[in-house]
Amino acid sequence: MTPLLTRLIDMAFAEDIGTGDITTDYLVSSYSRGSGIIIAKEDLILAGLDIAKTVFQRLDPEVQLQSDCEDGAEVACGETVLHLEGNMRALLTGERAALNFLQHLSGIATHVRAYVKALNNSRVRLVDTRKTTPGWRSLEKYAVRMGGAYNHRMGLYDGVLIKDNHIAACGGIQQAVAAARKQISHLLKIEVEVTDLAGVVQALESGADVIMLDNMDIAHIREAVSVIQNRAIVEVSGGITLKNLTELSETGVDLISVGALTHSARAVDLSMRIE
Repeated sequence: MTPLLTRLIDMAFAEDIGTGDITTDYLVSSYSRGSGIIIAKEDLILAGLDIAKTVFQRLDPEVQLQSDCEDGAEVACGETVLHLEGNMRALLTGERAALNFLQHLSGIATHVRAYVKALNNSRVRLVDTRKTTPGWRSLEKYAVRMGGAYNHRMGLYDGVLIKDNHIAACGGIQQAVAAARKQISHLLKIEVEVTDLAGVVQALESGADVIMLDNMDIAHIREAVSVIQNRAIVEVSGGITLKNLTELSETGVDLISVGALTHSARAVDLSMRIE
């Protein structure tokens, strides 16, 4: 278990259990054992199963967990996701924390899968953004992969993306790219965000490796792709929905980045039942 996951589970326990689960502790003997199941209440794409297991095992390492499912799998409504057996207090006390992780991450994976299916095996790569829940980024980006899409950069530390405010601070696209090129490793690509065709030309002339077309309409995206002519990787971002995804994928772009993959996914419905 990673240090990050340990901290997140500890935070979940601190805010939910606090000084103790008074309901369970009053009603159930510390020696009581039992079993339960977690079931899907709707069709979904599973993500976060091992995290849910870890929640219960943190409360009682002897809890027995068994599943015929794996992350990334399509799960039908009514299907059992996880069987649990062990100390009854651990099962009852860990229920909400485990479900919170499982419902949220499976919700993202399910949401992403709808976008992936809309692309219909297009050569275009669907990627996420940094629009994630603070502290949950690595988990949410994991759920994106389980849904069938790909990750953009993980953070500010692993990719150069020159945005409008960087350009304004440096005095122009060419100045910003030149300044970055002087300092970065030869292994890193430089991406530049542009909003019009003039910006496309400037980004090309500056030697940008990736050009992000931000909030451009279909006609201008097609024109930008024609101007770039495979001299840079083309990414499109902004205003992307399931309705326009197919049309965007047919413009010749290489990447489509969608913040909604993470920030607009709803939690799916999963439930735990004691047997």
